[in-house]
Amino acid sequence: MGNQVEENLKIVKQQMERACQTSGRKIEDVKLLLATKTVPIEKLQMAIQAGETLFGENKAQELRDKFPLMQQYNQVEWHFIGHLQTNKVKDVVKYVTLIHSVDRLKLGQALHHQLVKENKTMDILLQINTSYEESKFGASPETALELVEQLSQFETLNVKGLMTIGKLNATNDETRHCFRLLKSIQTQIREKKLPRVEMNILSMGMSGDFKVAIEEGATIIRVGTSVFGQRYLPDSYYWNETAPQDD
Repeated sequence: MGNQVEENLKIVKQQMERACQTSGRKIEDVKLLLATKTVPIEKLQMAIQAGETLFGENKAQELRDKFPLMQQYNQVEWHFIGHLQTNKVKDVVKYVTLIHSVDRLKLGQALHHQLVKENKTMDILLQINTSYEESKFGASPETALELVEQLSQFETLNVKGLMTIGKLNATNDETRHCFRLLKSIQTQIREKKLPRVEMNILSMGMSGDFKVAIEEGATIIRVGTSVFGQRYLPDSYYWNETAPQDD
């Protein structure tokens, strides 16, 4: 099994390089984030042994459980990539350096409130629902600019860019459209030159569509099953809009 994670990583890296060559980009401009939802610690250790250091969790509870078991690997950087409920903010800001999934003002307010208490700042991405699917979280493309303007008022939050999930079970063209839309929103926000808003990160692309995402400008791709193998639970468990809401 150890070899399998390493072998899978080699294949993913080769695919990343090809996608960069196709689009005239440098491989060092695209980070590989390993999505670790439901992945056992042993497989994470194999990925670390293969040189990987960037991990992303979807659920606050799982992050809280895994973090202490991984503390000896101080080179590892954790991001939060799943839907974040306001009542879980305290658990998440303890452990991560970047939250990919800020999609509403109420969450921004909860983060700010907690960060003020802890005398910390946090790098965040805005999650945009570029596929307009009801089964997905994320601000609508039409409200992205307004949301980033609201969030830029909080001095604890540094908006570093945008995140999206490509249309699920879609053709490459449909997925490409989602990623192009995110890129165009990035350009639109960048032109506003807002305080604490940089717009350098585009987090897009997962196991099924990361090559298209790289071609369209992704700077972080979030890959799980291509490296760790199939999960026990379907994607809908992680991305479903019927998950418990807090607001």
